[in-house]
Amino acid sequence: MDTILLDGAQLTIDQVIAVAQGAPGAPAVQLTPSARQRVTRAAQAVQQLIDEGVVAYGITTGFGAFKDRIIPPAEVAQLQRNIVMSHAVGVGAPFDRATTRAILLIRANTLARGHSGVRLATLELLLELLNRGVHPLIPQKGSLGASGDLAPLAHMALVMIGLGEAEVNGKVLSGADALAAQGLMPVTLAAKEGLALTNGTAVMTALGALEAWRARALSRVADIAGCLSLEALHGTDMAFDPRIHALRPFPRQLNCADYLRALLADSEFTRHVDPTNVQDAYTLRCIPQVHGAVRDAIAYARWVMEIELNSVTDNPLLFIDEENGAIEVLSGGNFHGEPLAIAMDYLGMAMAELGNIAERRIMRLTDEASNAHVLPAFLTQRGGLNSGFMITQYTAAALATENKVLAHPASVDTIPTSANVEDHVSMGVTAGLKLRQINDNVERILAIELLAAAQGIDFRRQQVGAAAQLGQGTRHAYALIRAHAPFIQEDQVLYPYIEALRRLVADGSLVNAVNHHVVDTWRM
Repeated sequence: MDTILLDGAQLTIDQVIAVAQGAPGAPAVQLTPSARQRVTRAAQAVQQLIDEGVVAYGITTGFGAFKDRIIPPAEVAQLQRNIVMSHAVGVGAPFDRATTRAILLIRANTLARGHSGVRLATLELLLELLNRGVHPLIPQKGSLGASGDLAPLAHMALVMIGLGEAEVNGKVLSGADALAAQGLMPVTLAAKEGLALTNGTAVMTALGALEAWRARALSRVADIAGCLSLEALHGTDMAFDPRIHALRPFPRQLNCADYLRALLADSEFTRHVDPTNVQDAYTLRCIPQVHGAVRDAIAYARWVMEIELNSVTDNPLLFIDEENGAIEVLSGGNFHGEPLAIAMDYLGMAMAELGNIAERRIMRLTDEASNAHVLPAFLTQRGGLNSGFMITQYTAAALATENKVLAHPASVDTIPTSANVEDHVSMGVTAGLKLRQINDNVERILAIELLAAAQGIDFRRQQVGAAAQLGQGTRHAYALIRAHAPFIQEDQVLYPYIEALRRLVADGSLVNAVNHHVVDTWRM
């Protein structure tokens, strides 16, 4: 993926990830020839409207509650500069580099459709920020998710006019110095451009795309961790029998059960079934049903985000009849983030559930009463002198509980703004930030489960034999875990091992190690 060509209609989540996470060494981003033509034609249309004295929102009028204030042609350029300066009131820590790069890419793709009226030079400067590694400092707080992400996007646009701040090669510079460091010049905004740069859903879409992609990876880790826990707890894979799931044919439940069977294929830890224990606890027996439902939420979020990646979300929009040259300016509400906010809230609730069920498996691994004394209390041989894994479950419980608070949907809230003109908002960025925190917590819960399950498997070997094989997939997960975290014989500091496994979860190493040997058929 050396170059990504933007035409406003074909950007994918995988391309967003490549650009966002690839700096330095990310693919170059360029406009297609057809996009260049559309952008040029739309900018010409804006100038024509000004020349003809047409009243058009945001072009020859003020913004929001000032929509009825007519702006003289001589002040149109100042109007666009003013919107960027006045709207740049975001607060809080800036977004990380990957999110910032995703924001720039998504905003550029929207403008490439040619309905926003920016000039080609302005759009190309936005792309040069990406290609040359000029990353505006964009505060995380301040967007209501309707009228787009006004405050954060204004901070992005500030750098384009030589104001604000940006990170270049790890150093924070003024906007002007950041541009100069990469051989770029600030742009003087023309009519409609300040509005087009700030009025859209790029920030919430960036959060949604990145976190939906991340959630998909975490769901696979949860499947792997669940299977390791099953093997450690002397569980059975009978509940994953395809005949059971064929009678309740949710596609992703079926697909999850397929993956679990592949992970556990040829496992000698699930063969010796206790005839008095005909079925496992729900956290083991119902993995396909729970994890499959989470997969549904992930698929829905990805579907929403991939539509939004290729949508035009500013206001007003230009429509040009190429046959007669007629230009129409229509005001609408594509900037409203409700579809994204609801999708991210739904995904946040689902991911919180993924953390809940994993935490319950950790409890079962550490509580000998719950695991029928298959494993020693708190996964340590000399309990009392050693606390073993007792407090790892506390941490997992704390994270799961925090997720329950974070899972309250942001999209059910609204607060009127702009003198009650903008009287219903989505809180989409809030939904995205909460989703990110939930995913952070789930990542750590799963790291703890992996560590505890590996400890449990080592104790189980004393029962099934030192040479006993794990499943076709789980054996590779176990080997990677043990390459980074040892069996805990006596109490020692555990948090470095939790962090080491978290990194294996976060960077994809664990899933890659397993899926190199196991067929993973999950398709969105």
